[in-house]
Amino acid sequence: MKSLALNLLLLVFTGTILLSCAGDDDGIYFGETNDLTVSAKVSYSDMESAILTLVNEHRKSLNLNELSPLNIISSVASTHTNYMINVGELSHDNFPQRAQELIENTAAKSVGENVAYGFGTAQGVVNGWLNSVEHKKIIENPDYTHFGISTKSNSEGRNYFTQMFIDK
Repeated sequence: MKSLALNLLLLVFTGTILLSCAGDDDGIYFGETNDLTVSAKVSYSDMESAILTLVNEHRKSLNLNELSPLNIISSVASTHTNYMINVGELSHDNFPQRAQELIENTAAKSVGENVAYGFGTAQGVVNGWLNSVEHKKIIENPDYTHFGISTKSNSEGRNYFTQMFIDK
């Protein structure tokens, strides 16, 4: 009798655990996006808006599709700009995590990233990226459909930039 009661108790306990762990998010995505896509609140500075415009003008001059800004991309880019300022160096550290966040929250197929430091104007940073073979490839990738930007200054007034691109 004790073993039947023990087995019944174990069954109830296991069922409770399994049901309490079953959430709405099963980790399977069928093209839907998460609330982050809708709720990311971003306001673009004049420099950020100018960078987005200059990149699209360059793409248009090559008969490539213009990219649409997506706030979640800028929000993710902002976290990396803050990181670079905090560590005091330019990097692509933790790019796989940022890419995964965008893949999961926007249904992106691929993600690219350009970073820069020290430029004082939108034209300057875009020219810098276009004069770099690897950065230019990202800007001119015909598969990208959306992009975002983050520009912030460190305590000395030097600008850090993170621009991210996705294929959606």
